Amino acid sequence: MISTFLTFEKNGKEAIEFYASIFNDLKINSIMTAPDSEYLVFASFTIGSANYMAMDGGEYFKFSDAVSLYVDCKDQAEVDYYWSKLGKDGKPGQCGWLKDKYGLSWQIIPKTLGTLMSNPDQIKVARVRNAMLKMNKIIVRDLEEAYKG
Repeated sequence: MISTFLTFEKNGKEAIEFYASIFNDLKINSIMTAPDSEYLVFASFTIGSANYMAMDGGEYFKFSDAVSLYVDCKDQAEVDYYWSKLGKDGKPGQCGWLKDKYGLSWQIIPKTLGTLMSNPDQIKVARVRNAMLKMNKIIVRDLEEAYKG
C-alpha cells in the first residue's frame, strides 16, 4: 500500500481537523501530539480510499506546487463548495489551483473539464483550454460555452 505523507511546517493537527470539516468522508485513524503541545508527532487519516500520514516538521518543511491534491468534482456546486472551503484564508491560483491556509496545493477540477478536453475535435479542445487558462476557479458554464464556440 502507498500512502501520501504530508509534512507540515506547523499546525498539522489543526490542518487535519480543518480538512475533516470539509471532507465528510475523512476518517482520522490516529493523532499523536507532543506532550503539553499541539505539535503533531504523527497522524494517520483517510479521505475516501486514499491514505495519508502527517507530521509537523518545522520551518525547514514547506509545501510546493510540485505536489498537489486533486479534487475530482462532479459539478459546479462541488467546485464552488471545495473552492470556498479550501480557499478560505488561502491563495487562489490559475486553472482551478489554490493553496490552502497551510500552504498545501489543491486542484479543484470538474469532471466536465476532462470530458471536454478529451474530444477528438482539437479546435474545440483549444477553445476550452484557452478559456480555462483565463480562470482561477473553474466555471463549467464558461467551459461549455467555449466548447460550443
